[in-house]
Amino acid sequence: MPASPPDRPRRLVRSLLASPIAPLQLFTDEDGAVRVLDFDADSPRTARLMSRYYGGVPLENGPAPAAVRAAMDAYFAGDLAALARVPWAVVGTDFQKTVWQALLDIPAGTTTTYGALAARIGRPAAVRAVGLANGANPVGVIIPCHRVIGSNGALTGYGGGLERKRWLLDHERRAG
Repeated sequence: MPASPPDRPRRLVRSLLASPIAPLQLFTDEDGAVRVLDFDADSPRTARLMSRYYGGVPLENGPAPAAVRAAMDAYFAGDLAALARVPWAVVGTDFQKTVWQALLDIPAGTTTTYGALAARIGRPAAVRAVGLANGANPVGVIIPCHRVIGSNGALTGYGGGLERKRWLLDHERRAG
């Protein structure tokens, strides 16, 4: 369920969470909402997201909120509905937020195409823009951008890498 704190938090807490596919780097705000979730501890993609959306916001290391940690652990243990319990807040354009919200409607274990997602949001000609918004998703896994594939059924770009995308889709199919 999305949270709606202000776009610029007063501070962020950086945590590392273990997962079956890679360490997850998590940034949460003072209300415990996830602001950025990415793979790997020192990802250049994470550095870009943090600079773009939260440059200048004080950052400290600390534990992930218990509710977030429990929900992520439950998801990786097979409780796919657990992601809906993770509070999150994102910074982005209105178009990006529309795309990210539409991603939440893709059932776990299924996929859709960029074209279908563009049509779903009422912008069928905006396939490329949908792809760019999908790629800019700051809270991967929670907002399931991994569920979008190419029009030919092939796995296409994923900020966490195609092997992780494949793993997430397989995990959801097995658990579902």
